[in-house]
Amino acid sequence: MDEVASIVEHGAARLDWLPDWMVSLLLFVAAVGFVLLIHGAAFRALQRAVAEKSLFWRSLVARTRGPSRLALLILALSIATTAAPLPPNAVGAIRHGLLIAFMILLGWTATTALHIWTVIYMRRFKLDAEDNLLARKHATQISILRRAGVTLAVTITVAAALMTFDGVRQYGVSLLASAGAAGLILGLAMQPVLANLAAGIQLAITQPIRLEDAIVVEGEWGWVEEITSTYVVVRLWDWRRLVLPLKYFIEHPFQNWTRDGASIIGTVMIYCDHSAPVAEMRAKLEEFVKESPLWDGQVVNLQVSDAKEFTIEVRLLVSAGTSPKAWDLRCEVREKMIAWLNAQHPEALPRHRNDLGRQLAGATERRPAKREPASRASRRASPSTVAGQA
Repeated sequence: MDEVASIVEHGAARLDWLPDWMVSLLLFVAAVGFVLLIHGAAFRALQRAVAEKSLFWRSLVARTRGPSRLALLILALSIATTAAPLPPNAVGAIRHGLLIAFMILLGWTATTALHIWTVIYMRRFKLDAEDNLLARKHATQISILRRAGVTLAVTITVAAALMTFDGVRQYGVSLLASAGAAGLILGLAMQPVLANLAAGIQLAITQPIRLEDAIVVEGEWGWVEEITSTYVVVRLWDWRRLVLPLKYFIEHPFQNWTRDGASIIGTVMIYCDHSAPVAEMRAKLEEFVKESPLWDGQVVNLQVSDAKEFTIEVRLLVSAGTSPKAWDLRCEVREKMIAWLNAQHPEALPRHRNDLGRQLAGATERRPAKREPASRASRRASPSTVAGQA
């Protein structure tokens, strides 16, 4: 670096006929132009080198473009500041700006490294697999912790940059030393934000919900689509989005259908007449689910769960690998069972027995007496009458 500075100083000595500010400006412009030219050529060469590689390497090169360029600019401007004929106060101001830029570079590098680490870590898991419980677990943890890490890096960077200014540093120290009420008011004002941040860390550790979990919340059924630092987006079955704060899932009960696994048991309720052939229905249910590609081969059962005055309640249990498949399987079994009953056992469907009996009884009472023909009546006449006529 000293050799480069001596070369720059030697070049600047040849421009003694120009004003100092003009020489300094030319040095800074030359330094910035040289860095941009060299960095652009090197970056294009690196892009061509990884063009045939996987998406990870292409993304890695793309994400390191900004931090590497900023690092070279800081280095070049630092050398130019050393060689430029500037007054001490201008040199101090420029060096202070370069110090802030270096802090920004450290924060930027930390967030980039965190992103690269999460990408490398998540390459071991596949969210598009059939049983993606473990992948969703790690994806949820990484998503929340990455946001927390980025927030922490940005906060530290901004705080460190502000501490380089004497006025801001003294103001902060005097504020903390003299007025605790201001901190209390600020804490109360930011209570919802801080509560959601704390809830996010708790969700990442305990994981009552994960990405793509099937849940029932606020009377709505859907999937967890996104978990941010402050809220959760639930994708409902009809494509609507339900947005809830993170602390909701800590303070309120909800249903998680995929907490320990993606498989789920679906229930179908059918109401039949008391004469329904339960044994045949059970055999037909097994036939239906064995023919369906949605069934996972684990649970199939039919039971009479209740008997009421006019109907019986038949409960059908079927299992599937995921909640969407379970929903489709339930609909398929319900349609096939009702169609089979209509075709083979229509008497098994609910009927109003009392009404039917009353109609038959009323029809019998209202039926008029049947008159017999005269010929038949004469044939049944008494023997004495017949003898008298003779």
